[in-house]
Amino acid sequence: MSPEQLQSLITSYGQQILNVLDKQETYIQLGMILAVYAVAYIINNQLRRYFSFLGKAPDPASTPPHRTLLFKLGHLLFPLLAILLLRMSVDLGQTALREGWLLETALTIALLLLFNSVITNFVKNRIAARLLRFVGFPILFLHLTGLLDHVILVLESISITVGNINVTAYGVLRVTLFGTLLFWMGRASNSTGKDLIRRQEQLDFRTRELAAKIFEVAVYVVVFLLLLQVMGINLTALAVLGGAIGVGLGFGLQSIASNFISGVIILLDNSLSLGDYIEMEDGKTGTVRELNLRSTTLETYDGKDIMVPNEKFISSTFINWTHKNKQQRYRVDFSVAYHSDIRKLVEIIKETVAAHPQVMSGDKLPIEERPDCEIDSFGDSGVNMFVEFWMEGIDDGKNRVGGDLLLSIFEAMRENGFEIPFPQREVRIIQETQPHNPGPFK
Repeated sequence: MSPEQLQSLITSYGQQILNVLDKQETYIQLGMILAVYAVAYIINNQLRRYFSFLGKAPDPASTPPHRTLLFKLGHLLFPLLAILLLRMSVDLGQTALREGWLLETALTIALLLLFNSVITNFVKNRIAARLLRFVGFPILFLHLTGLLDHVILVLESISITVGNINVTAYGVLRVTLFGTLLFWMGRASNSTGKDLIRRQEQLDFRTRELAAKIFEVAVYVVVFLLLLQVMGINLTALAVLGGAIGVGLGFGLQSIASNFISGVIILLDNSLSLGDYIEMEDGKTGTVRELNLRSTTLETYDGKDIMVPNEKFISSTFINWTHKNKQQRYRVDFSVAYHSDIRKLVEIIKETVAAHPQVMSGDKLPIEERPDCEIDSFGDSGVNMFVEFWMEGIDDGKNRVGGDLLLSIFEAMRENGFEIPFPQREVRIIQETQPHNPGPFK
């Protein structure tokens, strides 16, 4: 482009701008835009004062998720009001002023800003947020400006035919974009819905967990069906094929289906709850921290998570230590020398064990639940004894009591003059007179 053509182009655009600025309708539209935002600001402030949950930020740890969601939606109240009033102003401008391009431009910018606010407040995943900004923004802009249909025609012209299947660039882009969006919305809806269900204190634990699992399955089924619709697959045509595939999946995914059904049975038969201490048949132990569709998570006291398939709790034996009663009985073994006053030692050990803050003791308890010290057997080096006691919870992890009691018993025995025996052996040398054997030769 020559300098003369560039100057002519600049002059032409400058003249158009001057013509626009000379029009009275331009300033009327500017005034309408300012009035729209002023009214939206006033209404927004009044609503925030009237509804307290819109103005004060809630504590995520103690506030139900729907209240947090309403607070986040409150951030969108002002732009939504502005968009609604701008939409009405566009119709009014086209009717009264015979033009409304400036109002339409303001409406387009407001919609783009609203889209950005939604991403900022609701999309926490960085990859999804970047995808929506770099892909969703251009699509929304093209749609608002009326250019999207032309772009779609261009993308549909770019295609590859493989047999009877025609794959277009538009189809690939549509499936990728909407598939990502659907799975993100499904995951967010699943997390929020399950959290909301589990906060319903009027329902028991098993009902909440069962409802949460059914909700999770329903969400992903809906997402899958919507994705098939986006891909343009006719669900009616898949009915017969789906039956055959279902039979094949029934055999191939038998283990997954078994674990899912086992998880539902566990919730219904009242055999497991969160916080229960479980000992499996193979010796694995842990506290139930999570019940999933496929497995149950047991957390050990050394920080490890054991993923146990739900089918194991149906087909094999396990011990639930704390399901019906959190109180457990334990025993600590020790030994004392034979020359000790056993009756005196029994009373000392009972008092020592009962003094521990985590041991259940007191005259209000039944005698069988109080600390009890008895003789177990007579050993090679001393009297083997044990003390039994009851406590709340499991004697492990943060509730570790056995080690403390052994130390307390050792200190009590030492302070009162009792000896802990150690292995002793007596060796006797017997000398016998042997006859002289001169041998066969002299």
